[in-house]
Amino acid sequence: MILYGLKNCDTCRKALKLLPDATFVDVRGEGVPAEVLQQAHAQFESKLLNTRSTTWRQLDEAERTKAPLELLAEHPTLMKRPLIVDGVRMVLGFDKAAQTALGLG
Repeated sequence: MILYGLKNCDTCRKALKLLPDATFVDVRGEGVPAEVLQQAHAQFESKLLNTRSTTWRQLDEAERTKAPLELLAEHPTLMKRPLIVDGVRMVLGFDKAAQTALGLG
């Protein structure tokens, strides 16, 4: 199981605490592999892009019109967190539904 997130994100820390065997990948330092981003975008579509983030608010209008995968490649912190990859299964976020999908709820 791989958890993509930010080391200073409270939700990511909570997820890691409940998933101690998960491998953590800090998207700010290591990024997200292109194939993982493509699969996540195919599954979650617009939900993958966090338009409430500070990074999003700092983008100008021209940048916001770029394709989501291009934006995420340039600014990995725009991804909603955490993205949890367990084999072929992907879970986005860590709300009750995500925890249930991971067998934690």
